Amino acid sequence: MAWDPFTEVETLRREIDRVFNQFGLEAEPFSRVAFLPARGPRQYPLINTYEDKDNLYIEALAPGVDPASLDVSVLRNTLTISGEKRQAAAGVRPEAFHRNERASGRFIRSLELPIEVEENEVRAEYKDGLLLLTLPKAAKAKPKQISVAVA
Repeated sequence: MAWDPFTEVETLRREIDRVFNQFGLEAEPFSRVAFLPARGPRQYPLINTYEDKDNLYIEALAPGVDPASLDVSVLRNTLTISGEKRQAAAGVRPEAFHRNERASGRFIRSLELPIEVEENEVRAEYKDGLLLLTLPKAAKAKPKQISVAVA
């Protein structure tokens, strides 16, 4: 059997994760590769999160994703995005490729939101390869202005 450096690195990563877990520390995977068989998936899509006074905004980088396959859901404080990125050249036999670096396949990503949002008022738009989400903050998550009485 031929030596596979990826198998060795994956074995080392699992051992490091096991040691961290023994001490009660959750270790984020440091070298994950997206969509490769027998490899742990990298978090996809890549996400930016920011907020203003009224909303939480999420930009998910998802070029080449079929917009009809996108599914976005919010349950309590967890956002889940799933969908499918199709192969660039459909119908081409795998052995015909000289290089195939673009990932494809189904994906799902869940992340914990930093604040509570109004689940029923979430808006989603797919534009230029970006999934743009606007999540209105729940009333109790918005800062309250308290007037100070002068005595």
